[in-house]
Amino acid sequence: MSIRKPAVRVLVVDDFEPWLNFVKAALYQEPSMQIVGTAPDGLEAVAKARVLQPDLILMDISLPTLNGIEATRRITRLVPAANIIFLTLENEPEIVKSALAAGGRGYIAKSDAYRELPSAMKVVAHGNRYVSRSCRASI
Repeated sequence: MSIRKPAVRVLVVDDFEPWLNFVKAALYQEPSMQIVGTAPDGLEAVAKARVLQPDLILMDISLPTLNGIEATRRITRLVPAANIIFLTLENEPEIVKSALAAGGRGYIAKSDAYRELPSAMKVVAHGNRYVSRSCRASI
C-alpha cells in the first residue's frame, strides 16, 4: 500500500479572468496541486493567504490596489511557509530582481507558462528556486 502525499495547496492571484481560467484549467490537470482560492488584487491576496495558508502562491505583478511585489512582501511576513512564484508579463531585469528580493521563490513569464509552469511549481514546492528561460538573463 502506498501512502499518498497531500496535494500542494495553491492560491492563484491575477486580475485578468481569462488568464486566471487558463491557469486554473492547467492546475486541474495536476493531481499533486489543489487550488484553494483565487484573488483579483494584491490586498485580497494578502488577506486570503493569511486565512488559507497556501503552500504555493502564483502571483501576478500588475495588480489593482496593491502590486504583486508589495503583496509578496506582506505575505512572506504573515505566511512564511508559502512559496511564491511570480507569473507575469513583466520581464524587465529590475522587476525580476525586485520580485525575487521581495520573497519570490520563482519567476515565470506568462509566455513560458504553458511549457514551464507544472515543473516550476514542483521545483518551488520542494523549496528550490525557479526562473523561466526567458527571464534567466535578468538575474
